Amino acid sequence: MSNIDNILEKALVREPLTREEAYTLYADAPLQVLAGVADTLRRSAVDDPTVVTWQIDRNVNITNVCKSGCRFCNFHCKPHEEDKAYITTMAEYRKKIDEALALGADQLLLQGGLHPRLGIEFYETLFRQIKKEYPSLRLNALGAPEISHIAQLSSLSTVEVLERLKAAGLDTLPGAGAEILSDDVRKRISPAKPSAREWVRVMHEAHKLDIPTTATMMYGHVERAQQRIDHLITIRDLQALKPASSRGFTAFIPWVFCPTGTELEREGIAPRFSATEYLRIIAMSRIILHNIRNIQASWLTVGGEVAEIALHSGANDMGSIMIEENVVSSAGATTRFDREAMQATIRRAGFTPRLRNQLYEYRD
Repeated sequence: MSNIDNILEKALVREPLTREEAYTLYADAPLQVLAGVADTLRRSAVDDPTVVTWQIDRNVNITNVCKSGCRFCNFHCKPHEEDKAYITTMAEYRKKIDEALALGADQLLLQGGLHPRLGIEFYETLFRQIKKEYPSLRLNALGAPEISHIAQLSSLSTVEVLERLKAAGLDTLPGAGAEILSDDVRKRISPAKPSAREWVRVMHEAHKLDIPTTATMMYGHVERAQQRIDHLITIRDLQALKPASSRGFTAFIPWVFCPTGTELEREGIAPRFSATEYLRIIAMSRIILHNIRNIQASWLTVGGEVAEIALHSGANDMGSIMIEENVVSSAGATTRFDREAMQATIRRAGFTPRLRNQLYEYRD
């Protein structure tokens, strides 16, 4: 039996792989073999292997002002660019929420930015008002970098910020801002964003407060292959630290860097997307993340056809139809799904679509 076979046997019994074992699989194992093992692990991880889940929500940007200076983001503007800057009003939220509810949404994905003047009171007021007017609507809001920024701006600890936001109506915390959890990468692509260690610490605090979160990875820019594996291992090891009563990370979502018009593109960083590389990452995510049940196929950045194959390579979820999305779309992502196209794509891949909420509970 080869070394790769031995490592895969270990993976199949859900034993955590060492860093070197994971490096070996990623570099040397044939994609078809990785996908087969990942699919076997998917079948044993989910309640019904014939089902692929999906969601309806709306991604609303609280503001487009952000001081983080991410070189992969076209959407943000600097605080001094008053002709471009906005903060979404409550009247605009009502309109967007009503439209989303009419389309079957049960959640609002609120993405912020590191706005230099929006402290904890702003977010508490916003969350409470939305929950008062729409009590059944779930708020999947902000991300670890925003939590860290709000804490600094408001002279609070990140734990205090999480506790206060949870009391104000925060239901779940997205995995936004992870990018690649390596500080040398982060310094190149998002120089003013909190460190990898800070992202990990805030997520661990959320888990201890029983705030469910997701984890993400944006790859295909300046990172090395081994840093992708290091990222997955960091996520796995963090999940292992969650309290037994906490859901921790409910899902992992990798997506490919979209370069169009970004500073990284202007610096000569070309996109490195290939379908086979994406499928390898999906498979490795399932193999390494033995303690996270749900792996999401990022149809927005790879397209429906590749996402279909990902469902046979370890992924079990297709994410949201995304009634609204601004950041990735502004960098060149063009795929669009409505509820009929989402379900048709899942059926075409050979699965039964089931509508879910953010906690991966069936809604239909």
